[in-house]
Order: sequence, then structure tokens, then C-alpha cells
Amino acid sequence: MTKGKITSIISNLLTINVDGPVGQNEICYVKHNDVELRSEVIKVFGDTVYAQVFESTSGVKIGSEVNFTGSMLEIELGPGLLSKNYDGLQNDLNKMESIYLKRGEYTYALDDAVYEFAPTAKVGDQVTGGDWIGEVSEKWINHKIMVPFAFTAYGKIKSIAKKGPYTNKDVIAVIETDTEELEVKMSQKWPVKVPIRNYKNKPRPFKILETGQRAIDTLNPITEGGTGFIPGPFGAGKTVLQHAIAKNGEADLVLFTACGERANEVVEIFKEFPELVDTRTGRKLAERTTIICNTSNMPVAAREASVYVGMTIAEYYRAMGLKVLLLADSTSRWAQALREMSNRLEELPGPDAFPMDLTAIISNFYSRAGFVHLNNGETGSVTFIGTVSPAGGNLKEPVTESTRKAARCFYALAQGRADSKRYPAIEPVDSYSKYLEYDEFIDYSNENISQNWVEKVNQTKDIVLKGREAADQISILGDDAVPLDYHQQFWKSEVIDFVILQQDAFDKIDMNCPIERQVYMLEYVLRFCNESLDFEAFEEISEFYKKAINLMKQMNYSEFNSKEFKKYEQEMEHKIKERRTEY
Repeated sequence: MTKGKITSIISNLLTINVDGPVGQNEICYVKHNDVELRSEVIKVFGDTVYAQVFESTSGVKIGSEVNFTGSMLEIELGPGLLSKNYDGLQNDLNKMESIYLKRGEYTYALDDAVYEFAPTAKVGDQVTGGDWIGEVSEKWINHKIMVPFAFTAYGKIKSIAKKGPYTNKDVIAVIETDTEELEVKMSQKWPVKVPIRNYKNKPRPFKILETGQRAIDTLNPITEGGTGFIPGPFGAGKTVLQHAIAKNGEADLVLFTACGERANEVVEIFKEFPELVDTRTGRKLAERTTIICNTSNMPVAAREASVYVGMTIAEYYRAMGLKVLLLADSTSRWAQALREMSNRLEELPGPDAFPMDLTAIISNFYSRAGFVHLNNGETGSVTFIGTVSPAGGNLKEPVTESTRKAARCFYALAQGRADSKRYPAIEPVDSYSKYLEYDEFIDYSNENISQNWVEKVNQTKDIVLKGREAADQISILGDDAVPLDYHQQFWKSEVIDFVILQQDAFDKIDMNCPIERQVYMLEYVLRFCNESLDFEAFEEISEFYKKAINLMKQMNYSEFNSKEFKKYEQEMEHKIKERRTEY
């Protein structure tokens, strides 16, 4: 085992002189009093090693001993992950002795519970890394027990346990090859910075992932296995929007990574998530959620670790054939941690002092999401949506620009919409979904969606854009100085805004809008906006469209296809007929 001595300390960056070989991203432990502080090698230069400490380095002295493990930062994968609350290093927060995290205190990520194991493979079967050999029942899912991902060869099952109770540390199978025998337990370890690649192929995402949010599903849909990000200033509703997506999204599991968030916001997550109700099952959302939290007052090195821990757990569940939704809030704090460590290493700075390879780091991370075909013919997916907190709401800063290059969906939150209480505050014109560019490859999996859906989406955005331009002209020139057509364009965009874009997260019906309902509402609103109606003054236009908005908005709070829904529809058609007869 390689050992070393500390030669310099800059905050949580250590310079270490070593007596043997050390690998990049290798984990080492710094001896301090009676505890050992976990660290990660981030740069190797001959017999000099630079390591970032995941803990506070207060009290650590030059000359302190460092022991290297020979392995990368690994996490435990197995039954017991579901519904857990972890820190950035996968320490179970519920096992901590105090509400404050003590230095050098590390807990076992899983548990010692007994699970009823049922074999799905038999002696003599040929298997490789990631193949399913059994399953256990964990809460509401069948947790697949897999051959360790590190086993890249093919081998035969020499023995496998019978159906019965076992713990994570029990050997449940033995796999033999020509050169070795591998003991398989229900749990396994995997390095967080290495993608899990146990799948046959990874096609372009093609199926729309329903989130229940009209501003996303209707205008800028994300696909199952797709990537997106939500930039916006403070108070624009990034966290609330992620809560709504987690609660209503079409996913089997939700992983929430709080990366560098304020401690009070993380506390709110722990308090609110257990109370949120899963609209798909009617049970508590916490039953299918795992939280990895790393607050802003924790060492910056742990911020980077937390996002990789979240992604690795997501890939593990994807290997079971599940649809996983991974949410990160916020990747800006992760990028700030990268900038801080890069500056301490005195590396060549990029824009705003961020690392020169920031774009590559973010792109590599986003590329780990995706829809995959597993070796056994099943499918799984990881859909990743992160938030970005640009300083001052500047969407041209390096983190936002780098993320824009990697993510396929861009949901820009506007301060103006948030200030006017138009939630979710997604700006419809600036936001986009690149998946719509490949609409011929998209499987909406819904016969109610017509083939010219993308054309209708573009028409909707065109109406909104013209309405914004008309609003600017009215604001500059005044109501009487612009043609009546400008007022109609403005009010048509307001119809789309109030009926389609805005959504009530506290109403039991409007909080989750199924895709069938969204299709109907969009086509209904477009038919209304395409109506040719004559007006003599802008006051008439304003009065007519306000009443129309109130009528159509009521449909969002009514059961779809109910008598109440049809009643509002008939009232709206009657109102249009009345307008036609006047002229």
C-alpha cells in the first residue's frame, strides 16, 4: 500500500509526497488525531500528488501521514437504497449520531436487513456483468440482483442460493471461469466516475416522457432518457418546478441531488418530499425517492461527488429495467466547486475563471443519461434534468452556455413571469426542445396525437411571439396608436398563456395534466385563435378575450370529458357565435 506525507495545505487541497505509484482519482485517507479524513487524488505529477479532502482540514498539519487505498471513490449498490437520505459521499444521514456531520464519521450506505431472495438463474447458465440472477422485494419494486458490473468476462454459475432470507453481505452465487471463481453477494461496489455500461445499445431517445406540465409536454417535450436543464434567477421557481416534475413525472423512481444548496432549502426538501403524494400511485412520493444532499456549507469537494453518486445510483436502477428520473439542484454550485479547485491548482483559467474543460466535464456527465436496451432484451432509462443558477439571471454566463451545449431541452425561467405570478415561469419563446427537430423519430405512444403535432406547436409559439411583439408596440406607442390587429395578436397570446402555459400546482386536477387533455386543449385553443372576429375598439377586444380566458381557464379545473367540461366548451362556442352575429 502506497503511503505519503503532506507537504502543503491550501484549504481542502493537499500536496502529498508519495513513496509509490498512485492513480488518478484514487481515494486516500489523511490521519488526523483519532480519525481518518477521506480524500481524492485529482492530479499526479511524479512523486507529488494533489488531493482534495471531502472534509474540513482544520487541524491537519504538514507531515501528517496519508494512506492510499488503490481504488476510486466507490458507493454501495444493492437492496436498501430506496427512500434513503444520503450525503454527497453516500453516508446514511439517518444513521448519524448527531444532527451535525462529524469529521471522519462514515456509515454503511445500505442496511443489515434480511431480504427474501428468489433466484431467476440456474446452475450452468452463462452470465456476465449486469446480468440478472435473482430478485428481492424492496417496498414496491422487484429489486434485481445482478452479476457485479466489474465482471466483464463470461462465466458459468457454479452454485446459486435457494429461495430464502439473506442479507446484503451473504454470498448468494458463485460464478466460475477458466481462471477464477467469483463470489456474488446481493450488494456490490462501483466507482462513481465510471459509467455503468452493462447494456447492448443506447439508441436516440424517442418516447415522450410525460411530466404533467403543459409548458413542457405541449411546447418543449423531453423524451424518456433525455436531458434538460432549468436556468433561472433566484425566486423564479426552479425547485418548485422540479418538485412538480418529480410528483407527476412518468418515472418508476426519482433521485433528487441537492448539490450545494442552502441548508434551509435542503431541510425543506426533507420536510416536503415525504408529504408529497405520488399522483400515479396515490402513495407518498418518498416511497420511490432517494435523496442525495450536499449543502453549501459542506466542503466543495463533496459537491462534485454528490452529482456523480446520484448518477451512478440512477444507472444502477436503469440496469434493472426501470425508468429513472434524476433531478439535480443546482449544477452551478458543482461548477463553482470545480472552479475553486482549479484555481487552487493554479490551472489556466477559462471564462469567468472556470476550468478550461468545463464544457467537456458537463457534456460527459450529461451523456451518462439515456435510454438503453439491456442484454436480456429489457429496456431502462435515466432522464436527467438539472437546474442552473446564473449570477444575476445572466443566461450568457459560462455554466449556462456549457450546459446548453450538452442538454437537449432548455427551460428558461423568466424573472418577469415569476414577478407577475405566471407559474411555472417558463419563457415559451426562449425555451426549446431539440427533440422536436427529430419529430419523425419520436414515438408519442398516444393515438390522440396527430402527425402534425410539431406544426401545431410551432404555430402556438408563433402566436406567442407575435403577441410579445404587439405588447412591445402597445407599450411604446399606446393603445390608440396601434392597429386593432395588434391588440388581437396580444390577446390571443394571452389566451395561450393563461390556458396552456400557466398551471396551478395546488389544484388536484390542474396540477397534473395528462397528454390527452393537453392535446385537446391545444387544438381547442388554436381553433379559437384562428377565428376571424371583427372589433371596433380595443376595449371590445379586451372585454371579449378576458371573458373567453375566464371560460376556457375553468376547463382546466374540471374533470376531462365531464359534463362540466362540455358545459364550458358549449358556452365558449356560443360566445363566438354571438360575436359573429353582431357583424
